[in-house]
Amino acid sequence: MDDFNTNNPSGQTSQGQSESGAGTAARMKISEKAVDVKEKVADFGRRAVDSIDDSRKTAAGALDRTASTLHSSGDQLSDAAHTAANKLQATADYVRQTDLKGMAADVQDVVKRYPGPSLAVAAVLGFLVARGFRSNS
Repeated sequence: MDDFNTNNPSGQTSQGQSESGAGTAARMKISEKAVDVKEKVADFGRRAVDSIDDSRKTAAGALDRTASTLHSSGDQLSDAAHTAANKLQATADYVRQTDLKGMAADVQDVVKRYPGPSLAVAAVLGFLVARGFRSNS
């Protein structure tokens, strides 16, 4: 017994050393997988933002066309039609010029300034979304 301790002062056996090596290899493999997953999530996020940015441009164009239609037919209607067209035009400009991060920051600002009405709007939107999912099922 004394021979064992003097020959191997750390008390580790060759089996303990191989287990340590296997543990290190497993940790390295898990770390590599985590990096892969992180890269895939980041890539998915970039593609989602790109897709939303493309949708913003399309939505802004549709708002512009609607505003133009209201302005041209508004001559026959009223000032309310022109006011609505101006609001649509302003919305189109906002959607075109503001990226997703900017929109999120603006929403947070509105919620901080008007928490009660924001909660009511969120509840109504949640209800409508849930109802939409239910009717699609």
